Amino acid sequence: IAELNSIKPVFIELGLQTIHEETAKFIRRGYTLDVYDSAVQNLKKTGAHIITHMILGLPGEDSEMMKQTAKHIASVGSDGVKLQLLHILRGTDLGNLYNSGSVCTLSKAEYISCLCDCVRCFPDGTVLHRITGDAPKDLLIAPKWSADKKRVLQEIREAFANCDIILQ
Repeated sequence: IAELNSIKPVFIELGLQTIHEETAKFIRRGYTLDVYDSAVQNLKKTGAHIITHMILGLPGEDSEMMKQTAKHIASVGSDGVKLQLLHILRGTDLGNLYNSGSVCTLSKAEYISCLCDCVRCFPDGTVLHRITGDAPKDLLIAPKWSADKKRVLQEIREAFANCDIILQ
């Protein structure tokens, strides 16, 4: 990786999603937080740019837990972040749990508020590679509001402006 990085920039994406082990087990992440931390540390030595994936709205997590994940991502030195809203899709275990009422999703206002809180945790220079995502509309069970991506992005821009977060 170091050799390739000397020729052209290397970006490596790591799917952390959350620092909370109970949630990680629930979503079947497949490795513990120390594995992520070690990967970041070792990859940083190669000069590669590290981009960490984080999901907002995971079952059982409140806004404070999400901020803790964002602060951890910042503390290990991730160069960038891809923030993603939890989507519930047809044909998944999570979809079945949602349909049974066992899990719920964030409202648009809750998502944008959590997003603002998390973004404030990252140091200047952290690249936000993604601030939301979309799911295939034919598979999306919830949240339905996320299907209108243009409106969601506009409301995020407005919220960021109101809390002095600058997008470039």
